[in-house]
Amino acid sequence: MQVLRSTLPGVLVFRPEPHRDDRGLFTRTFELALAREHGLPEFLQDSQSRSRQGTVRGLHGRAGVGEAKLVRCAHGAVHDVLVDARPESPRFGRHEVFRLDDETFDHLFVPAGLLHGFQALTELADVCYRIDSEHQPADDLQVRYDDPDLGIRWPLPVTAISARDLAAGSWLEARARL
Repeated sequence: MQVLRSTLPGVLVFRPEPHRDDRGLFTRTFELALAREHGLPEFLQDSQSRSRQGTVRGLHGRAGVGEAKLVRCAHGAVHDVLVDARPESPRFGRHEVFRLDDETFDHLFVPAGLLHGFQALTELADVCYRIDSEHQPADDLQVRYDDPDLGIRWPLPVTAISARDLAAGSWLEARARL
């Protein structure tokens, strides 16, 4: 498995090497030794979401100590976005975009202190998350997906978004909680 670094400090892309043959493919989706070698935390929870094409989920994060996660797209493809919300980071307020899909099986390690969101690019997209802490609703931090100060470009028209995500505050408001 290859490990690549992004422009956001601490963000890693784990790129498996699927074995493909006439039956389909086999790939390893997690290696504890490799995770430890790269300083990933112990994960406590696995979650999965399924989204229809055009759906946007996010931008979500946690205030306080935050949460780290390992994200992958098990089926379909997503346009995945991370926003650096760590005030001490040299990349604070900047975002980076990744394509996660069921062809490359890239996994994205998202350290605590980043906002995360994605848009489903295919008819259906299943996104799997490994999370390192229990959910603390009081620490939820949300920023609108279309906040003009962040300037994130979504590749498709937004066809669905939750009422909660539509009611999310601005990047400026979120910064006050950090």
